[in-house]
Amino acid sequence: MKRNGGKVLIVDDERLNITVLAALMEDEYDIVVAKSGEQALKRAHAEQAPDLILLDVIMPDIDGYEVCRRLKEDESTRHIPIIFITVKGTVEEETRGLEMGAVDYITKPFSPAIVKARVANHIELKRQRDMLQHLNLTDPLTGIANRRYFDDYLNHEMKLSEQNLSPLSLVMLDIDSFKDYNDNYGHNSGDKCLRQVATALDKCSEGLTHLVARFGGEEFALVLPGTTSEQAINIAEKHRQFIYDLNIPHKASAVSGRVSVSLGIAGYHPGDTTETLVERADKALYRAKHGGRNKSVLIS
Repeated sequence: MKRNGGKVLIVDDERLNITVLAALMEDEYDIVVAKSGEQALKRAHAEQAPDLILLDVIMPDIDGYEVCRRLKEDESTRHIPIIFITVKGTVEEETRGLEMGAVDYITKPFSPAIVKARVANHIELKRQRDMLQHLNLTDPLTGIANRRYFDDYLNHEMKLSEQNLSPLSLVMLDIDSFKDYNDNYGHNSGDKCLRQVATALDKCSEGLTHLVARFGGEEFALVLPGTTSEQAINIAEKHRQFIYDLNIPHKASAVSGRVSVSLGIAGYHPGDTTETLVERADKALYRAKHGGRNKSVLIS
């Protein structure tokens, strides 16, 4: 179980070094160990990635520099700070390690106090970077993913879909008569309504591996990896009904006396760009809104 301090991966082929380093930090951090470069790469790609890696340079299979290079080339691990701990203490070796992307370089024999202080500093810096990254990718009003996150995520999933020949669907949804809602209840109530809808979308998506994002204004999006168009219709309808069942009053609605949403669904086709896929989903959304609202429409 992860402690508040974080998770540290120690990589060294010498058992004594691992024992000493683990004893220094086990009261503050969850400790994971690897005795080879290959093990280190596997541990770094675990479901709960480490917050920091202490990496020896000299190892029998893959040396620390190569491990560092591979981690920094991988999008999923490049954010993990790496501190080299090694007997190679020349200026040239230290420069090489830092130029490869390591955040620090400690030579053996090391001072326990220095190791603890540097680990603590770099984990705190990572925590601050993670917080800024989260704020940068989160919609401040609703707390769900923002448009930037949506664009990056959709682009990434489209590439995976094409590589793996797996299905991918996109759902665009819009709150019906939202301008009238704002005009009738005021913008503060309109903001509250947006938060309620976002929370409902997020809650309805629990257990599903897809992204819920605010696209802009009163429009939201669901990116559904591994989902066929037929499956996407069912998911869209589930979300539509969930929001309708919130029974948020909307006496100015052109549909009914409560808040409702219209949804447009489009399936990914090889060769699509993010723009063409969004355009098809938006076209389907347009048909839903002009076909009576409070419904889901698919363009395959």
